[in-house]
Amino acid sequence: MFALWYLSFAIDEIRKHFGWFFGNLNIKLGKNAIENKEQPLQQPQQQPAAINKITDNKPVPEPKPVKPEIKPVTSTPVAPTPAKPIEKPAPATPPSTPISSPSVKPTSSIATLKKELATDALDKKLQEAGKPFQNGNENLKDNLKDATTGFLQKESQKQTERKLNIMVDAAVIAKLEEGYAKLAASDSKSLLKKYLTKEVFDNLKNKKTPTFGSSLLDVIQSGLANHDSGVGIYAPDAEAYTVFADLFDPIIEDYHGGFKKTDKHPPKDFGDVSTFGNLDPNNEFVISTRVRCGRSLEGYPFNPCLTEAQYKEMEAKVSSTLSGLEGELKGKFYPLTGMEKSVQQQLIDDHFLFKEGDRFLQAANACRYWPSGRGIYHNDNKTFLVWCNEEDHLRIISMQMGGDLGEVFRRLTNAVNEIEKRIPFSHDDRLGFLTFCPTNLGTTIRASVHIKLPKLAANLAKLEEVAGKYNLQVRGTRGEHTEAEGGIYDISNKRRMGLTEYQAVKEMYDGITELIKIEKSM
Repeated sequence: MFALWYLSFAIDEIRKHFGWFFGNLNIKLGKNAIENKEQPLQQPQQQPAAINKITDNKPVPEPKPVKPEIKPVTSTPVAPTPAKPIEKPAPATPPSTPISSPSVKPTSSIATLKKELATDALDKKLQEAGKPFQNGNENLKDNLKDATTGFLQKESQKQTERKLNIMVDAAVIAKLEEGYAKLAASDSKSLLKKYLTKEVFDNLKNKKTPTFGSSLLDVIQSGLANHDSGVGIYAPDAEAYTVFADLFDPIIEDYHGGFKKTDKHPPKDFGDVSTFGNLDPNNEFVISTRVRCGRSLEGYPFNPCLTEAQYKEMEAKVSSTLSGLEGELKGKFYPLTGMEKSVQQQLIDDHFLFKEGDRFLQAANACRYWPSGRGIYHNDNKTFLVWCNEEDHLRIISMQMGGDLGEVFRRLTNAVNEIEKRIPFSHDDRLGFLTFCPTNLGTTIRASVHIKLPKLAANLAKLEEVAGKYNLQVRGTRGEHTEAEGGIYDISNKRRMGLTEYQAVKEMYDGITELIKIEKSM
């Protein structure tokens, strides 16, 4: 039946482009039908004797080919020119070559026969056979297209999904089983351990992402290697958030303060930046203020799936884009490749550059080809920075000494908008801006201060408890997984999903304001 579909479709297409050919062909088919005694289709009426006889022993000329677009005339035929009577009757069977006078129009019966033969009989049969397979008012051609291109595409996709979702390497399964057993027996406080139940583990261990083939091991290997992780999972590619949703969704909901799997992140909104003032105008507590956001370049996977060529391509694209910034954002890009160690360390000490060798990122396979494709951009005043291919493709940072959050946030907003005009970012309607770590989804905004709160910090657990009431997170001086130096803590907003950029920064602003009030009252 599929062959009948396809043949019908081919005939339709050939007719469109070679209609003149089939017009002549139909006439010839009519003649051949008569020659082959196919009179049962419609028996022609008795013709005048002069039509079927030779007059004056001279052959009557062949008729001119009739063009297919000329409709046959069914009016009363014109009488033929009188001929000498011939005694012998006309033969019952037409001669091998039909003869007619060019001055005589065809009779209605012959016209009807030609009209029927003008439509290919086989074509009719094929179309009739294809009717049961038509969908509503769609024609056979559309159905044939769906049955070939669409069907093959769907089957190819199904085969890919079956292969990726089932064929997980035995060695990977063995590592997963071993790692899971150790994690379950540990005293880890990570969100990974909390939500990776045996049921979830068994449901996900054989799955892989469709495009890059990332497995559950790629997602949780950092948490398996570092039981002191706070979260313990990363998304090796954007599809992991869907394929391994049974694990990501509860962790996202826990970390981001109730962002459920049925929730949708709001559109980007930086709000009115002028509403933020200076957190500490007398410079008593706040050492510096920083607001940053993460971005992933559209069309590229996250770090574990990037090739070295893609790292270099992204670095070149970012460097070229940032070189076009003007005004207070104007600066220079410094690639890590070829950078002297002393210069690199100085930038790290100044909190301008990310550090090399982070064990959590290394365990997540996010440091391959180091330092290829990595670099830092900063403006002349070192108040605006961009990290290229540290944890995320881009970390866009605005920072300065003191507590003027309004000034810092304004600069970041301008920078993000300018860069986004030049480079498209990966975004999801439900999750917001997509990032390597699920803690940075949504707005990706992290607004923080380096602050001294000696009385509150005398009891770190108490400081963390108070900060938690205002959705704030307490870290060491150099960020996550570091210790406080000189009593200086890094305190920032924790939630990044389910609220706008403006609301995320406001949570930090309100929370720090309250912490300073508490510190003053003690």
